[in-house]
Amino acid sequence: MESTGKYRVPIHDVLEGVVEEVCLTHPKYVRAIKGKKTDKKDSKWIADLFRFDLVRSSSVPPKDIRECREIARHGAKLVQTRSSERCRYQDCMTISNIGLASVLSDPMGVTARGIMAQLTSDEGFDEGKCLKPVKGSARKKADRTVASVRDSKIRPDQLSEIRQSLRHMDLLDALVAQCELEPCIRMEPHWDAVRLLCELPGISELSAMIILSEIGCDMEVFDDAAQLCSWAGLVPADNMSDGKKKSTRITRAGQYPEPLMVQCALSSVRSTSNTYFAVKHDRLRKRRGHKKAIIAIARKMMVCIYHMLKNGEAFNPSDLGESSEPKRKPERLSEESALRLPGELGYITAKADTS
Repeated sequence: MESTGKYRVPIHDVLEGVVEEVCLTHPKYVRAIKGKKTDKKDSKWIADLFRFDLVRSSSVPPKDIRECREIARHGAKLVQTRSSERCRYQDCMTISNIGLASVLSDPMGVTARGIMAQLTSDEGFDEGKCLKPVKGSARKKADRTVASVRDSKIRPDQLSEIRQSLRHMDLLDALVAQCELEPCIRMEPHWDAVRLLCELPGISELSAMIILSEIGCDMEVFDDAAQLCSWAGLVPADNMSDGKKKSTRITRAGQYPEPLMVQCALSSVRSTSNTYFAVKHDRLRKRRGHKKAIIAIARKMMVCIYHMLKNGEAFNPSDLGESSEPKRKPERLSEESALRLPGELGYITAKADTS
């Protein structure tokens, strides 16, 4: 059967418990001839291809992995919705002449939320009460913080929108926290694989569970590590014509695992406990730039994940000792040391006749 978005899910769930093996394939591998395409002809065409073993089957992870994947993806969409709501909230602050974003590092932090609660109350701006919520490092710039909201004018429409945005973000925070708790319960049978991935620098328990929900725990479905990286969208695309390379951007595959691996790569290069990926990132950044170096580190991490899950081995790369040591430039031999070198290596040299 074709993988036709969400429409194939209920049919696949029914057949999974009845049929011994369900062959799910990508539509691009069984595309019918243009001009001769109906639902009935599509069915016959797919059946003919399958009969001659020409259908490339897609891997379908177990049911518990699929359920965890749906919850993780739902949580990712909720995070995107929360980011959009934060942008609308900051737009309201800009329209109301509230300049907290230009003074505070986090306009959604404890200090900013406390000041906004005072401004949106019935009392309005009160300098003394606006100073009370100032916490932590923001106390050093308390005068600038209060000055940034002194000339604020919140219109009734903006006041209503700010209050609705705050309630919406609080609700989204609770839903995101619940989506982060669900994988912990559903990935309990695969907890050994989760602990194994946590040995990689930059990967937390939550990140490990989401990665496993995307790629699964069985690495036999992939031919090698390169295929897994290609599936995750971490390899450059092949676009060549007449011997000329056009675009080498990464592919559009891996809508969910690719940004997650990039976040893990950014965390790994900042790790101080294990500087393996940080050293490799610094060397790549000097030649290729920061963005390409991060994608390269994300791909290296995916290769490590493949071999760790396939062999059940801990993170112990073969060049771990070499990467921690700075590269030394080859020493240039002087004339005297070059003449002594054959003798040090055990060769018998004839003395030159100086008479």
